Amino acid sequence: MKKYLSLIKFSHTIFAMPFAFIGFFLATKNYDFEWITLLYVVFCMVFARSAAMAFNRYIDRDIDTANPRTAEVREIPNGSIKANSALLFVIINSLLFIATTYLINPLCLTLSPIALLVVLGYSYTKRFTALCHLILGLGLALAPIGAYLAISGEFNIIPLFFSAAVLFWVSGFDIIYSLQDEEFDKTHELHSIPVLLGKKNALMLSNILHLLTFSALSIAGLLGDFILYYWIGFSIFSALLVYQHTLVKENDLSKVNLAFFTTNGIASLIFGAFVIADLLLK
Repeated sequence: MKKYLSLIKFSHTIFAMPFAFIGFFLATKNYDFEWITLLYVVFCMVFARSAAMAFNRYIDRDIDTANPRTAEVREIPNGSIKANSALLFVIINSLLFIATTYLINPLCLTLSPIALLVVLGYSYTKRFTALCHLILGLGLALAPIGAYLAISGEFNIIPLFFSAAVLFWVSGFDIIYSLQDEEFDKTHELHSIPVLLGKKNALMLSNILHLLTFSALSIAGLLGDFILYYWIGFSIFSALLVYQHTLVKENDLSKVNLAFFTTNGIASLIFGAFVIADLLLK
């Protein structure tokens, strides 16, 4: 179990889960709160992300073996998990995801193959496009709108702005994380924004994407008629994103993991807590 939790980086579920909760509680403003549906939303998040991460490790097993940064620490290259076992894990989690959407409502069941196509398809994208970071962002951006649909069964503009914020936020910090592999990706003809634009311009684009994150969250806050708690959470989240960019320099990537994992995880948790408090107290 410990090996599989490491395979899928289960702790990183923290990035998108608070936004799924935001989508869920946003829907409860106009629809009945259901504990069982909230549980289904959590299951969907865990199953979809587990399938996506394990599939990424399976598809990239040869790349990870060749990359000195990942060869010893990732489970398939170092032999702690067999490739076929990882693929079976993907299939099981994908089926559990679809089964859980069946228990939610017909719309979520209908959309479940599309969601899987996005989150699984991401693993192929760096082989042909530098926009792979945006596809990753799109996969996590399904969290708030998916959770909203679980309760409401219909689309709404406000959760779409939260999804847009996740898209830009995740894409921006994934660009920062990919700076570590710029030379390796060039050598192996893999695509990324750092390969396409270089480190300096990649960091600039990451800044722009995070500015778009601030814009999307500002619009969501205004459209949702949120009160003080939302804007406190927004301010802290924004400050942590700005701080993230101070940690990583073109010629100094030593703090990439601090920027990627710690800062983003804390930012997501704090923002989610304040937004949900706002929704519950109004």
